[in-house]
Amino acid sequence: MDNYSSSAFGGGGSMSSSQKEQVLQELRSQIALANAQELMQKMSEKCFKKCIYKPGTQLDNSEQKCLAMCMDRYMDAWNTVSRTYNARLSREHSSGGYQ
Repeated sequence: MDNYSSSAFGGGGSMSSSQKEQVLQELRSQIALANAQELMQKMSEKCFKKCIYKPGTQLDNSEQKCLAMCMDRYMDAWNTVSRTYNARLSREHSSGGYQ
């Protein structure tokens, strides 16, 4: 283990509560960024496969409309799943247990 790992996670030093919160906030930010990147990658792959039949130098009108609608539907579905998942986590957290 390197010095950062051992001191950051209790192996040789201690972190203040503000340092721990800063590390947690950085992790949350990195996870949010990774989730956004995954969303964009999957949405691009799925909508490209669905809407683009003959790749070329530019999109025709129907491809543009299809991509816009596909991306809107994908984002709506993603948001619905995220809200439902977060609500479930909140309920489980407030009830004190996980199923």
